[in-house]
Amino acid sequence: MDKIKILWADDEIDLLKPQMMFLEKKGYEVTTVTNGHDALEECENINDFDVVFLDESMPGLTGLETLAKIKEKRPLLPVVMITKNEAEDIMEEAIGSQISDYLIKPVNPNQILMTLKKIIDNKRLVREKTTSDYQQEFRMLSMEINSGPDINGWVDVYKKLISWEIKIDDSQSTDMGDILSTQKGEANSEFSRFVERNYESWVNETAEAPTMSHNLMRRKVLTKVNEEQPTIMLLLDNLRYDQWLAIKPIIGELFRIEEEDYFYSILPTATQYSRNAIFAGLLPADIEGTFPKLWKNDTDEGGKNMHEKEFLKEQINRTVRRPIKFDYKKITRVAHAKDLQDNMLNYLNNDLMVIVYNFIDMLSHARTEMEVLKELAGDEKAYRSLTRSWFLNSQLWSALQQAAERDVQLIITTDHGTIRVNTPSKVVGDRDTTTNLRYKVGRNLQYNRKDVLAFRNPGDAGLPRPNVSSTFIFAKEDKFFLYPNNYNHYHKYYKNTFQHGGISLEEVICPIVRLSAK
Repeated sequence: MDKIKILWADDEIDLLKPQMMFLEKKGYEVTTVTNGHDALEECENINDFDVVFLDESMPGLTGLETLAKIKEKRPLLPVVMITKNEAEDIMEEAIGSQISDYLIKPVNPNQILMTLKKIIDNKRLVREKTTSDYQQEFRMLSMEINSGPDINGWVDVYKKLISWEIKIDDSQSTDMGDILSTQKGEANSEFSRFVERNYESWVNETAEAPTMSHNLMRRKVLTKVNEEQPTIMLLLDNLRYDQWLAIKPIIGELFRIEEEDYFYSILPTATQYSRNAIFAGLLPADIEGTFPKLWKNDTDEGGKNMHEKEFLKEQINRTVRRPIKFDYKKITRVAHAKDLQDNMLNYLNNDLMVIVYNFIDMLSHARTEMEVLKELAGDEKAYRSLTRSWFLNSQLWSALQQAAERDVQLIITTDHGTIRVNTPSKVVGDRDTTTNLRYKVGRNLQYNRKDVLAFRNPGDAGLPRPNVSSTFIFAKEDKFFLYPNNYNHYHKYYKNTFQHGGISLEEVICPIVRLSAK
């Protein structure tokens, strides 16, 4: 292994001989200079330094001036600033110039060694620590998964799995990633059984149930609306828990988290069912019964989520005792987003402003169709990264930044998540059978029973019955439905794409977060 090469610039370099000897004994190769000009010359002549230690108060070219010139030539070269001066403005300027660390004189050898470990060996040390910690946690997680968790227990399991997924992805530990993926699959298998055993009793309220789509507004939103401050409810279609974690640090710059909670999406975990249920405060079968002219089944023509504002208005009138001034805006185009940004402060004149933002949903559908997006969002890590990048540069974030200047309450949630599908499952149905990959509605469906949760009487799941003999089936785990026709073509086309409508931790367990402007 090549030695780590250090350039050390200090006008009192002779006083640092003990530190040099210590580093050389540890196997580091140190080049010393006494001024900024020589440091720059060394950086230009020899391009393989791994780190630079830079005295801030050298005569002639100061440390900060030298730092700026080094960063011009070699922006990725780690630089550690060393100074006697603890003045805040100097620290801020150095940090703003992207130094890798900051040490105050006198520096002892162990401080230097710790800095080098942090800069040079950081990725390796993080990877080794993450691997070690996950190996210890693996057995405990497996025991939790197989111990029959309850509603809250499954949320804890899911959060732990996502936490480890992010840590392992960040540490670039491929082997541990494969093991975690297997454990996540095991968890989804057990979770599917859990939902299969309990779903009917949840929707029919014959057993203790989690907060679900149809009572989300009543329990988690409308009870929080108050007269003292406007409330913004932001529903990001398709936002998974891990994607929430990706944008959480950005939002945390301007908003303080008051409550971080969850709910279970109803089945199908698809927009026309889950989101209509959220705004109507009713299960789909009850929406059809209450609003027969507004509800559309899968096979009906026309948009399936065209009446959310009417549903919301009726729910508010039905469940809230005092008048609430509210508005609703759906963002599906760039022009809508621009309008939101331009008029955000006007919307805050309402007690409740509901914003439905469709970008993540459109991203998951476009990823299926476009090869370039399959590359950009090839796995969960890339999908999170793409979500974060979009949000940071979006007109939505610009609008929220305006809102954060006022005393507002922000509630962020979703309607359902998505899962990356890998395992095909054959289904046979007539030509009126729906085309969804994670759920099907049709007559005389033929399917592999172990792959699905089936409701031959849709009313048992709170679902409408399009025809007398209609059956709903929901894919478990990472399955996706394919017809026998052109089976291999569609297997290749849809494998490894993000889909929704079925039963998985990623689709069912959804975040709902309440925040206040800082």
